[in-house]
Amino acid sequence: MPIPPAVAKFADLHPKPAHVRFQYGTAGFRTVASVLDSVLFRVGVLAALRSKKLDGKTIGVMVTASHNPEQDNGVKLVDPRGEMLDTSWEGHATVLSNAQTTDDFINELDKFVQAAKIDLSKPARVVYGRDTRPSGASLVAALEDGFKALGAEARDAGVTTTPILHYLVRAINTKGTKDSYGDDSEEGYFLKLSAAYKKLVATRQTPSPLIIDCANGVGAPIAARLVEHLGDSMPLILENTSITTPGALNNACGADYVKTSQKLPPSLDGRLQPGQRGCSLDGDADRLMYFYLDERSQFHMLDGDKIAALVAAFVVELVKTAGLQSQVKVGVVQTAYANGASTKYLSERLPVRCVPTGVKHLHHAAEHYNIGVYFEANGHGTVLFSPATQETLRDYQPSTPAQSTALEHLRSLNQLINQTVGDALSDMLLVEVVLAHKAYSGLEWDSLYVDLPNRLVKVVVADRNQFKTEDAERQLISPPGLQQKINELVRRYDGGRSFVRPSGTEDVVRVYAEASSRAQADELAFRVGGLVYDFCGGNPTTRPKEFI
Repeated sequence: MPIPPAVAKFADLHPKPAHVRFQYGTAGFRTVASVLDSVLFRVGVLAALRSKKLDGKTIGVMVTASHNPEQDNGVKLVDPRGEMLDTSWEGHATVLSNAQTTDDFINELDKFVQAAKIDLSKPARVVYGRDTRPSGASLVAALEDGFKALGAEARDAGVTTTPILHYLVRAINTKGTKDSYGDDSEEGYFLKLSAAYKKLVATRQTPSPLIIDCANGVGAPIAARLVEHLGDSMPLILENTSITTPGALNNACGADYVKTSQKLPPSLDGRLQPGQRGCSLDGDADRLMYFYLDERSQFHMLDGDKIAALVAAFVVELVKTAGLQSQVKVGVVQTAYANGASTKYLSERLPVRCVPTGVKHLHHAAEHYNIGVYFEANGHGTVLFSPATQETLRDYQPSTPAQSTALEHLRSLNQLINQTVGDALSDMLLVEVVLAHKAYSGLEWDSLYVDLPNRLVKVVVADRNQFKTEDAERQLISPPGLQQKINELVRRYDGGRSFVRPSGTEDVVRVYAEASSRAQADELAFRVGGLVYDFCGGNPTTRPKEFI
């Protein structure tokens, strides 16, 4: 069956800009919004093809740039179980997005359809949403033209969070089956999370109010609806909720700001009191960063590593109390960005695996455990219960009241946690459950282990593709000789560790360093950054001052 003529007709309305190359990475396509019109149209076509290939299963499309500045935007596809797009399709997405003319696009499309053996007569179904960026509406219009070009049945989820879009995809595709994930609506999402949370804290003291920095993004209206569903069980104070103020999104607020600057968002100065817990979402509410002020009003960050340590230890404890330790193995997945102190803490308690940066790597590795906990240091993560483990939790017969209580808690956690993707609001409720059960304050949570001082810097390079890594991105194999120089530097620092990896979204190289003191971690990071700059043939007269 040939490519329908409507595809070329619509493609002419969305020409690709010259001299721009697009690449589908971990976060899908992401760049300045002004050049993305053609990409959104072609992703709409690709989403319809993906659905046809999978016999009409519903595919998700999310228009978002997450923690990026407001002028950026992006788009990513979601597979039927709410997981990231199958990696084998990423290359095809890149090829199709870079076809220069309509004729080129149709030719590439035809080749792809033939090679992938896609039956164009099959039905196509998609569900799509967007965040609050001003560019979202026009980009969604281009996306919708892609759906129309192949006659896809499309459902608009409107302005929503990335995790809710992922939830909807799985809920739609499992509706009416034994694996039903929940009602396929935003209301179904809120009911599922709030009911599980209330069960888990029913016998616990109501916590003190939690401040949520909503990053002036889509998390604000969604968190407001969550507040309604939680009622008195969880007092929340929403800050940075200005979703219509130009330039406010992710500006000096949000999870990425807290992680990279390691300080309180200025808008929360005077709002967060000593001893009070606070947390930050990012622009599409899939990352979560906690923090608190100590009695001297000193800021303390509780990042994804701290969340992983808190949650994993709690899950292991429940599994043991339920008498399931021989049947249910719990493991943690981290990346090289995980603080060395967190890795040590976790390794002493359960299996820990390191994988390359990127949600898809973490998610797939976590699936190999009965219960897999994964969190990136940036606050993106979740907990996965394998299908076999979910059956075990359903069928297991406890023999004591303590086992029965622990089993019920595990069943409720399985409902509370959004297992399709990292979800800041679901993760926030998970953290609050553990804190309530352990009667921990932020200080006691923070005291599980002491972070090694660390620093993350980036170096602008002409071509990030010259940097190649191995060993879960902890070792450089290209450019030749650079890793040896880094190793020599690291040996000079007490507790030193550093690695270099290319960004997946922009022409920069990221340098991470740890050492026994803040001054040494900073110095090591900047000196390694200087090495990277020099190896790229940088002009010494324009060498960044902090690398000197």
